[in-house]
Amino acid sequence: MNKAFTRESDDDDLEEGLPAESRLPATGKNYITPAGWRRLKDELSQLVHRERPEVVQIVNWAASNGDRSENGDYIYGKRRLREIDRRIRFLTKRLEVAEVVDPELREACDQVFFSATVDIVRGDGRAQTLSIVGVDEINPERGHISWIAPIARVLLKAREGDVVVLRGPDGMEEIEICAVRYQRLD
Repeated sequence: MNKAFTRESDDDDLEEGLPAESRLPATGKNYITPAGWRRLKDELSQLVHRERPEVVQIVNWAASNGDRSENGDYIYGKRRLREIDRRIRFLTKRLEVAEVVDPELREACDQVFFSATVDIVRGDGRAQTLSIVGVDEINPERGHISWIAPIARVLLKAREGDVVVLRGPDGMEEIEICAVRYQRLD
């Protein structure tokens, strides 16, 4: 098939391959903590200033070797270059719509908002600490959940001492909010 009729990717498709919890909501808001913003910015800088120039240099060297159709370095380099460019576009768009919310600047309160760290007791008696972060900062091992995750949506705007109900595939679960604090998230 002629390459003119194949489609690598479009800017509209940047979020297509992402899991649902990593996609931005229809509102287009991309709330993010300062640490998350720094990580995205550092990754973008790494790609633009280090990885991309190295790959371009390899592709140029491979292209100068002659026949490109069977040149593995050239083929792999071009593929890697497309991946890097796609990630650069993705990060640039995410950072353009980012709204940085610093939990350390928020006044102390007992209500759950974005960037809160919440101590909860699940319906089965398990204690858990969750931090509500941006979609690009999810880290289940550290208890960082997206602000659009079902449990975060149930917790948002609730107060310390409240009991909220999470509707899940296994039925309804009551969750008690024990403590709410706003602290630096790394």
